[in-house]
Formats: sequence, structure tokens, C-alpha cells
Amino acid sequence: MVLYMKQAVFTFGDRFAIYDEAGNDCFYVEGEFFSWGKKLHLYDRNGAELAYVEEKLFRFRRCYEIYRGNAFCTEVIREFSFLSLRYSVPSYGWQVEGDFLAHDYAIVSETEAIATISKEWFTLGDAYRIEIGRADPITVLAIVLILDACTEKNH
Repeated sequence: MVLYMKQAVFTFGDRFAIYDEAGNDCFYVEGEFFSWGKKLHLYDRNGAELAYVEEKLFRFRRCYEIYRGNAFCTEVIREFSFLSLRYSVPSYGWQVEGDFLAHDYAIVSETEAIATISKEWFTLGDAYRIEIGRADPITVLAIVLILDACTEKNH
């Protein structure tokens, strides 16, 4: 499955669509404007919330939690590394690795590539191509939203 995420440049808060290769809107993302830390909601085409991402503040390492419905799903934790940025998704056994300066990275497990994410250059606003393997696309998209929020904070 290949999806595209394009953020508008001039929006009040985070609000954008995620669409398929044919250009059809598949999901919508909406951020909370007045909040402590980053909070993002992922909705389907009909407006039903699929996932909620929340930055956990006052932690030694940057950490985000993903919720599906009202239930905790997993967390994404920034790992210590002197030469590159690394993130882990401990409850799934996944790692996020790659070139964060170029916005090209992959979500991998010990046995397979879960997803590859690449930023498209020379676009107005951030645009990403997300290729998802056999993993749950909602969890992968929530992780991509976290990675985008982290790289935004690093710049």
C-alpha cells in the first residue's frame, strides 16, 4: 500500500489529508492547536477517529504515545545515538532508522521492512511518500505523524 501525506503551508494548526496513489483522500489528520505538547488525531473519510497521538512531556527522552479508541496502543521513544536519530517502538519490536536530515527512513523489525518513508523535495509544504508492507496502516501512519513532529521540532 502506498499513501501520500501533504501538509498545507498556510493552515491554522495541523490539518491535512492522507491520500492514495489515485489522489483519493483516505485519512485526515487534525492537530490540537492550544495544547501542551503535540496532539494529533487520525480520522477516516467519514470522520471516525482511528488513532490519537500525544507527546509525553517532562521525559528524559522524547516520547509519544499512540492510542486506538481509548486504549493505549504503543509508544515511540527517541533512542540515544551520537551520529543519528533513532526511534524505537518497543511493544512491536520495531526500530525507525535512516537519514532524518533527508527525511528518508524506514520502520523495520528484525525480520522485515514494515514501511519506508521518503520526503518529496521541492514542494510547497511537507510531502511524504509512505510505502506500507503487511503491517497495520493506522499504526504506521501514527508513527509517521510522530516522526514528522519530531523532525519539525529538530528544525
